Amino acid sequence: MLIDATSLAIINHLKDGRTSYKKIAEDLGLAEGTVRSRVKKLMDEGVLSISGLVNPEALPDQQIIMVGVRIKGMDLVKKGEEFSKLRSVISVCVVTGQFDLIVTAMLSREFGLLEFFTQEVATIDNVRSVETFVVYKSFNLKVPLTGQTLLATGGHPA
Repeated sequence: MLIDATSLAIINHLKDGRTSYKKIAEDLGLAEGTVRSRVKKLMDEGVLSISGLVNPEALPDQQIIMVGVRIKGMDLVKKGEEFSKLRSVISVCVVTGQFDLIVTAMLSREFGLLEFFTQEVATIDNVRSVETFVVYKSFNLKVPLTGQTLLATGGHPA
């Protein structure tokens, strides 16, 4: 889906995720129903998602890692999709450079590096090598709060 100027303006108004459809409609001179249907279409097509994000450093017993992955063969998109389905994975990017994929994951005390690699990454075929980067300090990084994270921190999923 190509994003036109109206959809882009609506998305810009949703930067903080809390602006009402009514306010957006007033600001852009649109009907509230138009804004609502545009947002729904953008979400249905996977162009837009609205969610609460949290600074991972504020979560007790959580650790962000980034993993550079080298794949045997060139089916990078398929491998990226496989990695994206692994437990604790936040994002996967197909990249240029010395790695084929960059995987970002949030681990906990109960499901750490050892479990991530032996129980999850080991299930994927044709991985040539991995290099792990532990994030000690991040700037502008916000991540989705998952049910797994809530349970690991003693919270309760909704």
